[in-house]
Amino acid sequence: MQEQATSRTRMMIGDEGVGALERSHVAVFGIGGVGGYALEVLARSGIGMIDIYDSDNIQESNINRQILATHSTIGKMKVDVAANRIHDINPECIVESYKVFYLPANADCFDLSKYDYVLDCIDTITAKIELIKRCKACDTNIISCMGTANKMDNTCFSVMDIYQTKMDPIAKIIRKKLREHNIDSLKVVCSNEKPLKPQSATKLDDAENMDNASSGKAVRSPLASNAFVPAMAGLVMGGAVIKDLIADGTPHS
Repeated sequence: MQEQATSRTRMMIGDEGVGALERSHVAVFGIGGVGGYALEVLARSGIGMIDIYDSDNIQESNINRQILATHSTIGKMKVDVAANRIHDINPECIVESYKVFYLPANADCFDLSKYDYVLDCIDTITAKIELIKRCKACDTNIISCMGTANKMDNTCFSVMDIYQTKMDPIAKIIRKKLREHNIDSLKVVCSNEKPLKPQSATKLDDAENMDNASSGKAVRSPLASNAFVPAMAGLVMGGAVIKDLIADGTPHS
């Protein structure tokens, strides 16, 4: 990343910290409301290699909460829009895009051991569990985001171990699954806010349901969300990864 672009970051973390980030190889699985903002942190912090995984097109219903979603990007693949944005921020970043929805069925196709850090921003529990299991098996650092839907207090997010979570229904399910696989720790971003009851119900448009069905996602009613809660979760997640990479200072890639 060019020196002027990193000058303020360098003032904070020094040459060694900047160098560690430039040498790091990070993967983001899911680049929607949470993953898009986490990706923004990685790109602007000068991560040298970023792999992005997502099979979705951008829909109009994404505009309220996803940084990649604008009227000019509707219909485009999220990974294509994300790659262009990363390169516009840091032309030197090496970006690999995978137009795929990560599932247990295709998990063998991906080598997670090459990453210094994996960010789990997937919204399907079976896929999250598979990604977590495989990262743990190959000793790759992973951070996983819990639920952001039906919440209004963006100040409630923090980084903790999965077994410290209390109010999140997704975390409850994942805790149970991880115990079954003898996984005794997992770094997560989680809110302690109790999910709220939505004020109204709506349904996905035909295009979004078709995208979900073709990618292996369940066709379902959408969850209520807003502009600031998923964004905060993504920023907290991205910040946690950057701080860990600086503290480690010895990426293996």
